[in-house]
Amino acid sequence: MSHPKSERTFVFIKPDGVQRTLVGEIVRRYERTGLKLLGLKMLVPTEAHVEKHYMLHPGWKKTVGEKSIESYVKKGKKPPSDNPLVVGEQVMERLKKYLTSGPFVAMVWQGAHAVGIVRKLTGGTEPLSSDVGTIRGDFVLDSYVMADTDDRAIRNLIHASGTVEEAEAEIPHWFKKDELVTYRLVQEQILYDVNLDGLLE
Repeated sequence: MSHPKSERTFVFIKPDGVQRTLVGEIVRRYERTGLKLLGLKMLVPTEAHVEKHYMLHPGWKKTVGEKSIESYVKKGKKPPSDNPLVVGEQVMERLKKYLTSGPFVAMVWQGAHAVGIVRKLTGGTEPLSSDVGTIRGDFVLDSYVMADTDDRAIRNLIHASGTVEEAEAEIPHWFKKDELVTYRLVQEQILYDVNLDGLLE
């Protein structure tokens, strides 16, 4: 079994995060936990590449459609369709429009429990209900209601892999092997060295 410190996760800062000049703040929040940045690039993705990203996860359209329908029902509203696949396709179209609207910043982070740590720092999908102290809770005022009213994707600054398996599928979709750098950070001795050898002179 590999050591937890080798876990990797994939993140992209969406076009709204770039436009609001939050790239440095977001990177700083992840860095401060001790995670190591292995790769970073700015790009404007194609709609096809965005769609393929979400379709890396089997059943994504159905799952997101079911969640969306459930959210409508909870609010006492009629969903646009009772078919999860139809609703999932609508969500996909909104996402493609949103994510191709301008440049975004793709990143790969490595460190102990990288997936969980990044998700915790990022906050929940809906900024309105994200905790204070998370990136979305601190910097975004969007909500599902506002996004639905405006017929657009929710603007929540960041995508972060939900599981290690998702990260392992998403990283090669956005980064070639030679775009990721393997190196040692000095702080890793404090984070991972069992005995903290060599601190005293």
